[in-house]
Amino acid sequence: MDVTVEQECAGVDWKAVSDILKSVGMTYDEPDAHRRAFEASHTAVFVYHADRLIGFGRAISDGVYQAAIYDCAVRPEFQGQGIGKTILKTILQRVSHCNVILYASPGKEGFYQTLGFRKMKTGMAHFKKGVAMRERGFTE
Repeated sequence: MDVTVEQECAGVDWKAVSDILKSVGMTYDEPDAHRRAFEASHTAVFVYHADRLIGFGRAISDGVYQAAIYDCAVRPEFQGQGIGKTILKTILQRVSHCNVILYASPGKEGFYQTLGFRKMKTGMAHFKKGVAMRERGFTE
């Protein structure tokens, strides 16, 4: 499949970002909130097919030794075609000098394990919507 990988936030359809996150069952917000989050990130990756946004992801980082990956999503009809791996590999190249953490949607851990991620034994979270995240299987 012919795709274009961009690492700039200019020209991104932020409503599409919100819609894609919603379509894959991830937490989403108003489009402008996503714009601000991606623009404030260390690394942002957007994948397009025929000028249509089909996937994205971002990393926050101190740029020295720690990074965290967030908001990685691919439109459902494009999943299973290597788009997610392209996004993650691009992000990981930009933070290759860092320890990298992320939290996976329940049931998606295997995808991240294929890219070298391992489950943590001491991960903790304090979510704004703690009850909802517990109900979705993210916390105990």
